[in-house]
Amino acid sequence: MAEASLWGAVGASSLLLGAILGLALRIPSTAIGLILGFGAGTLISALSFELTEEAFHLGGADAVALGLGLGALAYFAGDRVIDRGGGGNRMSSTGEQAEGSAKALLLGAVLDGIPESAVIGITLLEGSGVGVAVLAAVFLSNLPEAISSSTGMKAAGGRPARILGEWVVVVVASAAAAAVGYGALDGASGNALAVIQAFAAGAVLTMLVDTMVPEAHRRAGNMVGLVTVLGFALAYLLSTLE
Repeated sequence: MAEASLWGAVGASSLLLGAILGLALRIPSTAIGLILGFGAGTLISALSFELTEEAFHLGGADAVALGLGLGALAYFAGDRVIDRGGGGNRMSSTGEQAEGSAKALLLGAVLDGIPESAVIGITLLEGSGVGVAVLAAVFLSNLPEAISSSTGMKAAGGRPARILGEWVVVVVASAAAAAVGYGALDGASGNALAVIQAFAAGAVLTMLVDTMVPEAHRRAGNMVGLVTVLGFALAYLLSTLE
């Protein structure tokens, strides 16, 4: 579990890096959108080839269908609750966070990060070390999320120390999620692993379409499609090297 927690922290560490960049630099809105789109592409590739495909081999189509559906519904339900609390604009880069509560924004960031980090822990169960493609996809996707969110928090009047403190909480929660993803499933049956892998894939995919891709398109327009494909291709190539 310690190794899983460590890799989870590594994947989430780009949140702090992104927050620092967002607070220290004036990054153009279009650039933030393009980076978000690139990160979305890497995650789509990872959940397709590292999660869903592996889940199918372990448990078959029924396990994949069940896991995807449950993961999507779980994220949807959690996101609805957070949206009502004022966390719906957590990934905005233009200051809409001022309309929501700090608690809801923090919970939203944790909700976005937990499925990704749990996936890192799950990849260790295969016995061949951490999934490099998954780790890279999580790291790369976290970076633009934090840049965009931190830029918006700063525009909303947030103090840099408090903003960084909130991201530290998210990193710690992500490390814990990776450890739980590993520890809770160590020794589980192939069918159970398949459902959980597909569950994580469904949650991440729902998160991408609900929060990350719309914000990317809002900032960078139709160019987002091109960089999303680039991110997808890069993550796929990484998966072929494992």
